[in-house]
Amino acid sequence: MSFLISKFFNTIIFHAFLFLFLIIGIQNSSNKSKVDFFLDETVELPISFIMGLSFISGSILGSLINIDSKKKIK
Repeated sequence: MSFLISKFFNTIIFHAFLFLFLIIGIQNSSNKSKVDFFLDETVELPISFIMGLSFISGSILGSLINIDSKKKIK
């Protein structure tokens, strides 16, 4: 149980630092775009922020999924 908790906190801390570096890195970004949802659209955000945030969120979700490749299905 403690392994899962430490894995969770390590993942969150690592990705928080990635997010911090992303915020610092996009300060001078001039290419902005809107993301269209079904009902509404977002404010203009830098494209690098949209791509970086999707990478970070996918990386968080991927690191929390446990895939046991050694388990054999009979």
